[in-house]
Amino acid sequence: MLIDRLLVVGVGLIGGSFALALRNRGLVGHVTGVGRDPANLRRAVELGVIDSVAENLDTAAAQADFILIATPVRQMEAVFASLAKHISSDAVITDAGSTKQDVVAVARRALGGKVGQFVPSHPIAGREKSGVTAAEAGLYEHRNVVLAPLAENSPASVQRVEAAWRACGARVVQMDAARHDAVFAAVSHLPHMLAYALVDDLASRSNAEELFAFAAGGFRDFTRIASSSPEMWRDIALNNQAALLAEIDAYQSRLAGLRQLIEQADGPALERLMAQARDARDAWLEKFNASSKSSPE
Repeated sequence: MLIDRLLVVGVGLIGGSFALALRNRGLVGHVTGVGRDPANLRRAVELGVIDSVAENLDTAAAQADFILIATPVRQMEAVFASLAKHISSDAVITDAGSTKQDVVAVARRALGGKVGQFVPSHPIAGREKSGVTAAEAGLYEHRNVVLAPLAENSPASVQRVEAAWRACGARVVQMDAARHDAVFAAVSHLPHMLAYALVDDLASRSNAEELFAFAAGGFRDFTRIASSSPEMWRDIALNNQAALLAEIDAYQSRLAGLRQLIEQADGPALERLMAQARDARDAWLEKFNASSKSSPE
């Protein structure tokens, strides 16, 4: 058995899918869930995602040998503080937060000398839907999970967390927290902000009903991620503020350049920019599709 007693704090898409993947492979003995929504937790039991609901985090933490924190990042400090008082010395903790430097900082404050039991991670496999009903056992198959190990982590703790994610079908890579936050500000956090901003802009116009009536596939594809959890993405934006602001500034500069080309009616330059973007996306998509079909390392 890879994990005897798993505790999932936040039984939604991410936490629920982690539990389901391990259960389907027979690699976890008992799964306990903790969360803010009793109805969601009851549904998690009905769906077989978890075995039991903990009345309080303290008791559940004392019994667990593996803990996944899958809450919005601004809730994590309180979770770490509770865990610090009750986790057993042989338990390992990981998270699924989309930012890492802030999570590491709050973990250090809350866990103190026990911070070595926390191995930061980030599964790159989200969806725009949330809640346990969105969970699926195959969510992490052929997807990357980033580990950002701490100097205090023992090799055994890192290996346990890596083994759990690999058991879910994921490919595991490592990078430091600062590099992680800079990379994902560009390729994840910025796109979400753009999608939210566009939908909010159109929805606030006096002719919003007409605009949405004629929106079609392109608008649907570009704005899909605006259906994501506002609470989660609020926390990500604020907790990765510096890196995200830098990406917004860079994008605004690029957008200003695009506006200038249109204003100047510079067709050749505009076409070159679009062709370069198309080729770059096509090259990325080919690699992404190939990677999605390949077996995990």
